[in-house]
Amino acid sequence: MVKIGNIELPDFPLLLAPMEDVSDPPFRALCKENGADVVYTEFISSEGLIRDAAKSVMKLDIYEKERPVGIQIFGANLDSMLKTVEIVEKSNPDIIDINFGCPVKKVVSKGAGAGILKDIDLMVSLTEAMVKHTSLPITVKTRLGWDHDSIRIVEVAERLQDVGCKAISIHGRTRAQMYKGDADWKPIADVKNNQRMHIPVFGNGDITSPEKAMEMRDSYGLDGAMIGRASIGYPWFFNEVKHYFKTGEYLAKPTIAQRVEMARRHLQMAIDWKGPVLGVFETRRHYTNYFKGIPHFKEYRMKMVTSDDAKDVFAAFDEVEAKFGNAIIPEFE
Repeated sequence: MVKIGNIELPDFPLLLAPMEDVSDPPFRALCKENGADVVYTEFISSEGLIRDAAKSVMKLDIYEKERPVGIQIFGANLDSMLKTVEIVEKSNPDIIDINFGCPVKKVVSKGAGAGILKDIDLMVSLTEAMVKHTSLPITVKTRLGWDHDSIRIVEVAERLQDVGCKAISIHGRTRAQMYKGDADWKPIADVKNNQRMHIPVFGNGDITSPEKAMEMRDSYGLDGAMIGRASIGYPWFFNEVKHYFKTGEYLAKPTIAQRVEMARRHLQMAIDWKGPVLGVFETRRHYTNYFKGIPHFKEYRMKMVTSDDAKDVFAAFDEVEAKFGNAIIPEFE
């Protein structure tokens, strides 16, 4: 059993990664239904929350069916981060996660996200202050280091643990790599194999198949996997991994009709939560994966990603279902 503070999780839990404009309540709910053990919100700006910015505040919405759920925040100013903890606590999450890994320039330029990897002492002191400021478990998501020459992740993880961090998720790239090249899981395994480490160490980066998840578990010995891009438009991924772990066999792929129904539910939930404009716009990024592999799909995809009217998108779903029905996409490959 894996534990984050007092939260008990199954052996080798699967975590939905926090992803900007992806890990919203509708998508988190679908991933939870399909096997995710822990889900995280999109990352939330501490400065935005303090200013009561509408988009930041909206990201605090969580629902009982998501639990255990973590709210992820980012920032580099101690006072702002402590005030943010107080705001976040009112949403009653199970976990507060600190983003020390986002490589995006607008975040890094403020010393937040992966930018703090250039100041490990600040990273540790900020974490310690937040741990002392709340009774909720504080966890961290980070990268291997700022660049190849500054990888100190074994030391960093140990120091974070020593100031009260309850779990750490590590993306197997440096900030300099952004999302290029292959994720390197060996340094993450080095963290796990440090005899002083006793908190869960989760791996992140390039978990694109059940076999990859099994490799992370069996070859690298990590405590769990945080899954990001493989789940976008494909919430079935979590159950596929679990089925493979249990049986050594692949779970049957969803039919196109099942994919349509999932996309339909996703869009409706997004509209209910965000309204008809944002609901339609921010669900578009999922359609490529929902329907990946269908031949001659461009006509339908264009309708889905260019229409501003939900009725047109739902109509496109209906056309796809009527044409392909219970076919399974691998039949076309």
